[in-house]
Amino acid sequence: MPSQRQREFRTQELPKLADTCKILKVMSSKTEWIPPADGVQGKILHSLEDVRLRVARLKSEGKRVVFTNGGFDILHVGHTRSLRHARSLGDPLVVGVNSDRSIRKAKGSGRPLFPAAERVEIVASLDCTGTVFVFDDDTADATLQTLQPHVHAKGPDYSLETVPERATVMAYGGEIAIVGDPKDHSSTEIHRRMTK
Repeated sequence: MPSQRQREFRTQELPKLADTCKILKVMSSKTEWIPPADGVQGKILHSLEDVRLRVARLKSEGKRVVFTNGGFDILHVGHTRSLRHARSLGDPLVVGVNSDRSIRKAKGSGRPLFPAAERVEIVASLDCTGTVFVFDDDTADATLQTLQPHVHAKGPDYSLETVPERATVMAYGGEIAIVGDPKDHSSTEIHRRMTK
């Protein structure tokens, strides 16, 4: 038979136990994640036309638009340094994230590790980004021709002369900038080390 003290303890603990059960029930039920109202979703656009309209508005407000692009499959310090550097060249930073198809074509059938929707959300979560969208082309030429940003920023695996979109940017009078630290980081190398 329980003592008086044990009975009192059980009585006091029952409300806590009920709350714990409610928490566990919520955790175990499958619910759809609802993004917080933190501004991240407002950075993500779903068509090049929407991006074009935003860029046109920003230009009309006197903003210096910087564009960069990449896969951002495994976000690492090289990415964040390049994005922060690109952002420092103007305001805002517009980021084109390669589609799943374009990454598979460039990197092989095991990539990307994360789908485009998740990669876009991760990049949009960074303070240095202003607009983020998925693009499906093998190069950013068509996107650059449509948006005509003031600056096209590329990572340190390129030089000013080897940027694939150089002719497009020069034709509309834009600038090219090489951004980030030396190319000592890569998603491909991180993936290779993880799968050894």
